[in-house]
Amino acid sequence: MRVPLIVGNWKMHLSLDEAEALATAAAKVAADCPDREVVIAPPFTALATVRAVVGERLILAAQNVGWAKKGAFTGEISPPMLRELGCRMVIVGHSERRHIFHEDNRMINQRLRGAMQQGLVPILCIGETLAEREAGRTMAVLEAQIRQGLNQVTLSDPARLVMAYEPVWAIGTGQTATPAQAQEAHKFVRRLLSALYEKNIATTTRILYGGSVNAANIDELMALADVDGALVGGASLAAESFERVIRFV
Repeated sequence: MRVPLIVGNWKMHLSLDEAEALATAAAKVAADCPDREVVIAPPFTALATVRAVVGERLILAAQNVGWAKKGAFTGEISPPMLRELGCRMVIVGHSERRHIFHEDNRMINQRLRGAMQQGLVPILCIGETLAEREAGRTMAVLEAQIRQGLNQVTLSDPARLVMAYEPVWAIGTGQTATPAQAQEAHKFVRRLLSALYEKNIATTTRILYGGSVNAANIDELMALADVDGALVGGASLAAESFERVIRFV
């Protein structure tokens, strides 16, 4: 059984006071929903503030991670630093990191392996652009991102990894993949994981959907067979809308 997972990615938003208030509200909702897990990923600057209010049921994550334990890497945050701040998970390979900051599969793989080596659970994001989808290359793009992103990664425990399918054309646009498109992609990801690892890894690894997830579409998305949760952007920035997403039916 795959426990549903809802992840709020706050990106570059919220002051310290706003982050603390939203985390406090999310912690209360998470405590009231024991049959699912809730994660928040604040900006680096808010991690220490938010840590004090997350409680037992709310999981703290970072939005990115360096691959080395320490060293001359100006601007990077190491896995041990994130662990010290209370992080248990980290988002890796988000499309904004890929397309705005030009992180390639090799760098994303480095970040993912560095995180795993220090006990953090990576949320590996994958997804195609609109041009790639229209060219019929969706599955080829996803396969390359998965194979290269998980290069040299030995996985015997499905709890050590979370996958997140985020079609780039749906992120922040208000346009969501149809249920059929989302299910097709998630099923493909699970089949590929089955080819890379033992079958039980594929059947028990959680695969999230991301891309304009909100209160209006969360129930339909969560009803899909291979969708195990959501990576939520804008809808996670307000307590009311994030609560509705967490309380999906």
